[in-house]
Formats: sequence, C-alpha cells, structure tokens
Amino acid sequence: MKRRSRIGGKSGKAGRHKATPKRPRSAKAVPNSHSKTISQETELARRTRERDEALERFSATSEVLKVISSSPADLNLVFETILQSATRICEAKFGTLFRFDGGVLQPVAQVGTPVELIEAQRRREPHQATPGGLLDQVVQTKKVIHSPDRAIDPVPGLAAKFAGARSVVGVPMLKGSELIGAIVIYRQQVRPFTDKQINLVQNFAAQAVIAIENARLLNELRQRTEDLTESLEQQTATSEVLKVISSSPGELEPVFNAILENATRLCEAKFGVLFRSEEMRFAPLRCMAHRWPMRKSGGAIRSSVRS
Repeated sequence: MKRRSRIGGKSGKAGRHKATPKRPRSAKAVPNSHSKTISQETELARRTRERDEALERFSATSEVLKVISSSPADLNLVFETILQSATRICEAKFGTLFRFDGGVLQPVAQVGTPVELIEAQRRREPHQATPGGLLDQVVQTKKVIHSPDRAIDPVPGLAAKFAGARSVVGVPMLKGSELIGAIVIYRQQVRPFTDKQINLVQNFAAQAVIAIENARLLNELRQRTEDLTESLEQQTATSEVLKVISSSPGELEPVFNAILENATRLCEAKFGVLFRSEEMRFAPLRCMAHRWPMRKSGGAIRSSVRS
C-alpha cells in the first residue's frame, strides 16, 4: 500500500510538472507574435503616409517653381498656383493671398472662397487690417498667427462672419524684415493645423516673395533695355541728321526731310509736317516738309519742301 502510495504520488507530481509550465509558454507565444505583426503594420502605414506626404509636398513645390520660371512676369498665375497647393495639401477649405503695400491689404488670389466673403472683401478693398483681427496681428508681429477657432476669437473677422471660418492660419510674406503680403487658409471646422502644415505654408510664402522679386527685377531689366534702345535710336537719328547737314550744307530740303522723318519714327507718329516762319512772329507758317501715311495701293510715303 505504501509502495502504491509513493508511486501514485510520484506519478501525480510528474504529471503536474509536465503540464503546468507548457501552458503559459504556449499562451504567451501567440499574443507576442500577433502584437509584433500589428506593430510592424502600423510602422509601415506611418512610413507610407509620410512618404506620400513628402512626395506631394515635393510635387507641389516643383509645380510652383516651374510656373515661376516659365511665367516670371505673370504674378497672378504664380499666386493662384501657390494658393491652390497650400490649400490642398494642408486640407483647408479655402484660402486668400493678400498683397500688402503702404498699410493697405489687397486680396490678389482666391481658392474656394465663398461668394459672400469675396463680396465682403470687395466692399472693403483695398483696406487696412481690422484692429485686433488675425491679419492685423500678422501685420503687427510679422509672424505666423494660428487661430484654432476664429468663432470664439475677440475679433472674428470677415471670414468667420461670412464664410463660417473656424481654424485659420495666417502666414506673412516677408522680404527681409519688410512685410509684402500674407497667405491665409481656412477650415470650416475646428481642426487646428499641424506644425508640418504651417511650415509648408511658410515655404509657399517664401516662394511667393521670390516670384515678386523676380518680376520686379524682370520689369527693371525690360525698362533699362527699352531706355537703352530709345537712347541708341535717338543717337542714331541725330547722327543721320548731322550727316545730311554736313553732306548738303546749302540745301534745306534734305535736312528738313531727314529731321521730320526721324522725329516721326522715334515718336511713333503716323505722319508729320514741318513749318517755317519767315517773319518770326507775324508771318504765316508755311509747310516746308510733310510725311503722310502710305497709300493703300502701296505707294511710297511722300515728302516735299516748298521754299
């Protein structure tokens, strides 16, 4: 009996020893593997999302730079492209790009803006920023102003009143320390913008400043070219007249014709007449040379002198 009791006791202990440790190991192995798989899938989704966002930002930036390089003088097209990209990528409902000059704000580009707000802006444009409003804060601080909910701000502004704007971010366009404009994008629900989205709008604002500067430099270059061309034409005309005078010192007709021809051409006139007063003040003027438009039949421009 005692032997059976010992054998049975040993057998019972052995059974418990074999069954007890295996169950927890088996139970822990499945959840750990499942958790690892979920973590890997989450990390992959996060990296995929970040990659897609980076590609979208890169594509938008490239598109803006392409427009700036292909149409440097067309600021309206540049502003619209910048505002469309900023509004789309930042998941805003609508946006406005303002130019700032001498304390006056002027909306120069709109994307998705409700008609009621556009009409309200037109009734006030050009205008100074409403004291205490978001644009006024941008003007005063020259910094990014982010309002999580414009509806509860002390000075909600036109966008909240006429377009239901809630979360809003205003980004200054700075040329050095000079404020030359602002980009404002709006959401119609309370959903604050992220730091990445605000940084993106700042990059677009910097590109808008580059476009404005490029257009200014291009206009200056064109003006200088026009001035130089005009100066060269004037020098050439003067040289031609002096050449005629020196080659025909005793003849007035070729001199008058040369003078009138160059004057008409340089001043982009259709025709001209040169008169001479024989008695200075009282004698009637007489037609000394004239250039009339070409006849429709193709005849040459006529010129004549009467002595």
